[in-house]
Amino acid sequence: MPQPFQLLALAFAILTRPFVHAQFPPPAQYTTALASNIDPAVTIKYREPDAGTCSTVYGSQRQYTGYITLPPFTLAPIQQNYTINTFFWFIEARRNPDTAPLTVWLNGGPGSSSLFGLFTENGPCEVIQTSDGSYGTQSRLWGWDRISNMLYIDQPDQVGLSYDVATDQSYNLVNQSFSPPASVPIGQPTWSFLNGTFSSNNPDATANTTQIAASAVWHFLQTWLSTFPTYNPGIRGNSSAVVATGVNLFTESYGGLYAPIFADLFEAKNALREADPVAANTSLEIKLTSVGIVNGIVDFKLQAPYYATYAYNNTYGIRPNSYDQNQMNTVLTDLNAPGGCLDQITQCQALVSTLDPAGDGDVPAVNAKCSSAYSTSCQSVQRLFDASGRSVYDIRQKSPDPFPSQAYVEYLNTAQVQAAIGTPINFTSSTMITYNSFASTGDQIRTSQIAALSRLLSQGIHVALLYGDADFICNWQGGEAVSFALASLLPTYANFSSAGYADIVVNDSYVGGTVRQFGNLSFSRIYDAGHFVPAYQPETAFQVFARIISGTAVSTGEIIDPSVYNTSGSATSTKSNKQGSSKPSICWIRNIPGPQGCTNSQKNGILGNSGVVYNGIWYASAEDYTPPSPSVTAGKPGIPGPNRTSFSKVNGSPSVAPTGVYVATSTPRHSMGNKMDKSLRFGAYAWVVGLVWHASVVAFGMDLAFT
Repeated sequence: MPQPFQLLALAFAILTRPFVHAQFPPPAQYTTALASNIDPAVTIKYREPDAGTCSTVYGSQRQYTGYITLPPFTLAPIQQNYTINTFFWFIEARRNPDTAPLTVWLNGGPGSSSLFGLFTENGPCEVIQTSDGSYGTQSRLWGWDRISNMLYIDQPDQVGLSYDVATDQSYNLVNQSFSPPASVPIGQPTWSFLNGTFSSNNPDATANTTQIAASAVWHFLQTWLSTFPTYNPGIRGNSSAVVATGVNLFTESYGGLYAPIFADLFEAKNALREADPVAANTSLEIKLTSVGIVNGIVDFKLQAPYYATYAYNNTYGIRPNSYDQNQMNTVLTDLNAPGGCLDQITQCQALVSTLDPAGDGDVPAVNAKCSSAYSTSCQSVQRLFDASGRSVYDIRQKSPDPFPSQAYVEYLNTAQVQAAIGTPINFTSSTMITYNSFASTGDQIRTSQIAALSRLLSQGIHVALLYGDADFICNWQGGEAVSFALASLLPTYANFSSAGYADIVVNDSYVGGTVRQFGNLSFSRIYDAGHFVPAYQPETAFQVFARIISGTAVSTGEIIDPSVYNTSGSATSTKSNKQGSSKPSICWIRNIPGPQGCTNSQKNGILGNSGVVYNGIWYASAEDYTPPSPSVTAGKPGIPGPNRTSFSKVNGSPSVAPTGVYVATSTPRHSMGNKMDKSLRFGAYAWVVGLVWHASVVAFGMDLAFT
């Protein structure tokens, strides 16, 4: 039993601990709160964020941020006994938003925020550091708002700014763990332990399979599209008629599972509307026109062997430590052995088809088999580069990888931004609760999505696969295998494999990749791009995206007849890449253990309570900090950013317009990749400006948290 002096000492220690940093968002305020036109039990609340919160090319581009709330049991018969408050951020297209397509971007993970995509990949704005050291935004030249209305959704529940119940908790930045409100652990820096408001972090209050996530997104879109008919391409002009919305799904990484499963659900709901008058009168049709997958995991069983082959033979000549052909053969043998990864996946999928065909994730025997198969038999093949210290998202770079910048995380956690967008919780970029929930059911390996994609193709829907060639975790060799397997299921696509690779002509001086296209199916290898293709090669990613959704040739942007079109060229894509140099890590305090986080040496410094923190970055000493340029200006909530109606070329030649797409008339003789297009890449453009688009777009994407 403690003696009195021991109790006094304990009390003194508690009282003299450093005060924890408080970070409670200001009260959220909205200008509009409505019941859904589709389901009165569902509600939507939103506001227009203050000018400058996300700077756009034109100040006239309207934005909306807010939440759609699905009450418990909305997803029935799925066992959803929790509230789903789904955050969205919408930005109008730069031109003609009333006729532009609607693009929805969802990041993957599972558990990663779509605001990663908005601020670091293809959104209208990016976060930069201003002259006073704080963060603001500037417009992005190759944002996809260049041709499209953009809608970013944080999903599933508890991801990013989405939540079930706003809950006060402590957040330990050192290990990214949550706990009830508490004091700073003894010996830990005060800045590393925050008290704030977050989602509940209850693992039973989020999706645990992609099928459940799909259902929630379908309900979300029903309410969003009916609330904002101006941006619903199914409603045009003064007509009261509602027609199919013409949705294009674009996914990234884990979106290789999201897109086909979401598409299947959308098509099933459409079929129900045709068969049931009640369903027809109480829902909107979401008619797919295109599905795009960026560096996606579509079929783990099919793609797993390409971890072994890519590690040995990639176009950068980079291999894990001491990894030779014998080791590659050993890995392949182990994968195919009885009881090995591929055998375990077969057993898992057999159980799923028999006991949990709906993918509800509520059959313990299925969950145990599939989660064990992935974690014990399959996940090791994704770790071949770990010992070499290379980033699995970009093998050119040592881990932790400083790119893309994590400045947006600091920006979204400022009180001014939180008030401007109306969020009651703090922002976290990745949610381990959601990732672990999906892992607990083995969602990564439960199903192959090849057949689902083939059904889409057979219905005349464009299917596009895009892969950055420096990514290991969802590498392009596995993506190419997916394209071949997909084409093999359809007699009309039997000649896909014989279509040659053609250059992807990005502008009059640059070839950004190579594409095999046959009819509505295309596979693109994007040069010198890691996992997050639009971040590494924004111009190339934009041009490919624009060509896919418009149904033109991915290679050139020219108008084609897909019933007779195919590319011609080499049967294989063999261009070699330059490795380049690895950039030093940046120790962002909100991502200390993450893949864009801190080195072991930096972590030791943090745990030793040494160093300094400036603007969300830890430095070993104050001398390591370099102040930002005094000339940098940016938008902030209530302070519009500078207008950027043209973007200057780096070589001083005429500027580039912020709208339009490029149509190639010839192939450049130089600039064949080997360059990181992080900022601007220019040529003399043959721009087609003011295109009229007739399809809406829903794009989904991101970072596969296969760690």
